[in-house]
Amino acid sequence: MRLTPGPAYDVDLDRVDLFDLDLYTSGDPHPVWDVMRAKAPVHHQVLPDGREFWSVTRHEDVCRVLGDHREFTSERGTVPTHLGTDDAAAGVLLTSTDPPRHTEVRRPLGSKLTARAVRSWEDSIRRTIVRFLEPALDGEVFDLAERALLLPALVTGPLLGIPEKDWAELVQLTAMVTAPCDPHFLVGHEAATLAIAHHELVTYVREWVRARRTSGTEDDSLLHHLMSVRAGGTELTDEEIALDGYSILLGANVTTPHTVSGTVQALIERPEQFARAQADPSLVPNLVEEGLRWTSAACNFMRYAVDDVEIGGDVIPARAAVVAWIGSANRDESLFADPHTFDITRPNAKRHVAFGFGPHFCIGAPLARLTLRIFFEELFQRFDSLELAGDPQHLRSYFIAGMTHLPIVAKKRQTP
Repeated sequence: MRLTPGPAYDVDLDRVDLFDLDLYTSGDPHPVWDVMRAKAPVHHQVLPDGREFWSVTRHEDVCRVLGDHREFTSERGTVPTHLGTDDAAAGVLLTSTDPPRHTEVRRPLGSKLTARAVRSWEDSIRRTIVRFLEPALDGEVFDLAERALLLPALVTGPLLGIPEKDWAELVQLTAMVTAPCDPHFLVGHEAATLAIAHHELVTYVREWVRARRTSGTEDDSLLHHLMSVRAGGTELTDEEIALDGYSILLGANVTTPHTVSGTVQALIERPEQFARAQADPSLVPNLVEEGLRWTSAACNFMRYAVDDVEIGGDVIPARAAVVAWIGSANRDESLFADPHTFDITRPNAKRHVAFGFGPHFCIGAPLARLTLRIFFEELFQRFDSLELAGDPQHLRSYFIAGMTHLPIVAKKRQTP
């Protein structure tokens, strides 16, 4: 998805198609969202196959939809790739579960992922980032977007308890779930790609659990910790663990690579911002927040209205699918001044909703923030400048905003 909008253009709200994959692959959705926020903050669309959904695009409304599970449930599915078919794992899968069960499963996992808990992994993550950047030091073309797809696995694989030999396969499978129409990940057709990836990921976790139970192996990994979680006073079944483990693998792998690539692209296009952050490392944490806002890698989340609900003078009917557009909320001019400007000193950048909002706020946010901070600290320490070595290639997805290719050349920083 294009992150720096082009010129505004006429938008016919009656003909807007927010599920048009070309809009995100080669088009520009930001002018569309700009018009929607101003003129149709609640927008109804019917797809050619009869499926329909309502969209909210303002920051305030996005927070309301994601924040109130009593008005907007997660228990029929939360990603628009599943629109029209209720999630078969609703009420069990962590991402498709409302409180109180969601809280009962999430809380013990979250205790392992607090900002304080992940701080102990900083040295290990830094070593991983240094190794990741090493190939770019030779000045040859380095495809950041392609290589970054594996970066979360390099960081989280050991924390999850996943052996290195499986990282690449799991990254491929999670990409198939979130971008099933992209030619890099498509297997036959979209439905087949989703079915294969879902089956393989759930089977992987199920067999991982079975092997641990058989061997009696214990460790401090996140997946092993999931085996001890109790919901409603009862231990999770192996199938429930498999589904929740699937959820964790998706969350761990799918957004951070695109935040890295999109933020680096923004810095290449604005060398003065690169120079400013390099000269003042204290700006890096805010650069991370602005990068999260700017890229909005998780472009949207879906919920279903429980009853008829009024938003902004419009009524969304009971049981209707509601898509909350993160990419639009994070460019809402009522909250972010000059929202289409990438500004690493933006004072309220952290008010973005790139990690979601409410009960389903990303459980891995502290780890993602730590990883991104270390990445940019090491990037500025090692390179004097970056430049594009070819055209970016955007991910073919209306759910994940990202790139499959971002060829760059890095100029090694000269030590005094």
